[in-house]
Amino acid sequence: QHRRAISRRNDDPGQIASREDEKLIYGPDSVYATQTEYATIDRITRGDLVAFHKRFYGPNNTRMAVSGDFRTKDMIARIEKAFEGWDKVEPNLTGAPAVDYTYPSTVNLIKKDDINQSNICLGHIGGRMDDPDYFALTVMNRVLGGGFTSRMFRNIRSREGLAYSVFGRYSAAYDHPGVFSVGCQTQSGKTVHAIRAMQREVQRITEAEVTDEELAVAKESFLNSFVFNFTSKDSIVQRLMTYDYYGYPADFLQKTKENVERVTKADVLRVARKHLRPGAIQVLVVGRDQDFDEPLSVLGQVREIDVTIPPPPAPDAP
Repeated sequence: QHRRAISRRNDDPGQIASREDEKLIYGPDSVYATQTEYATIDRITRGDLVAFHKRFYGPNNTRMAVSGDFRTKDMIARIEKAFEGWDKVEPNLTGAPAVDYTYPSTVNLIKKDDINQSNICLGHIGGRMDDPDYFALTVMNRVLGGGFTSRMFRNIRSREGLAYSVFGRYSAAYDHPGVFSVGCQTQSGKTVHAIRAMQREVQRITEAEVTDEELAVAKESFLNSFVFNFTSKDSIVQRLMTYDYYGYPADFLQKTKENVERVTKADVLRVARKHLRPGAIQVLVVGRDQDFDEPLSVLGQVREIDVTIPPPPAPDAP
């Protein structure tokens, strides 16, 4: 299955853009942008899997949650009986690797001559969910690129007709920075025009407060989707276990709702100015460059990225 996924990873230009965008931001050697190759898979043996299991799978490195109709005391007794004799492990875990990001401004091209559209990503590093600004950034993201009411959708797709699809996301992870990225799919002949339009939107949200309507719609959009956090008991249990694993309070979701409700226009402007770097964005285009409206070099020195899939090693290779 892994080998099949490797063989098909360059079929979809949108997936190419998303994958390579993260590699640009995190760095090609970062664990947060790891890319599996044939040689990686081929080197794994059954012994490696057994050793991995022995190192990491033990009662002192495991969380368990149970949800349902039962007596807690009885359930604890049944769990203890079921897992008695399970030996502890010494996984020697390290913390999450740090992300070293210097906000470079780069222009990157992945040539794909068999398409008449460009897939574009513009971005830089994002944030963490334990940042006090996370809640205001959530609202800012909704205004800028989150959904049909966002500025990206209204101005770039609907008003200017530059894109078939358009998106914006300021993502945050539990224990490391996420990614800030805006992007679109557009005609090859409108590539540079679309890039400049997206750059303007990123710049504009750092220059003035959003409108009362934009703030209200962004909050309403978030709060209306809040109910989907409770669609199943399984999703609730999984969320609580995740919070526990990363050291977040069990009521973090409720706190998120309450803090989003408190976000003001001034908050949105403040976090946009603090966290967005319109002049230090990495540009990535997947497309047919001979059809672009202007050469990408008008935006800066262009680096071509090779996404050729390394072939499997020969059977007798070490």
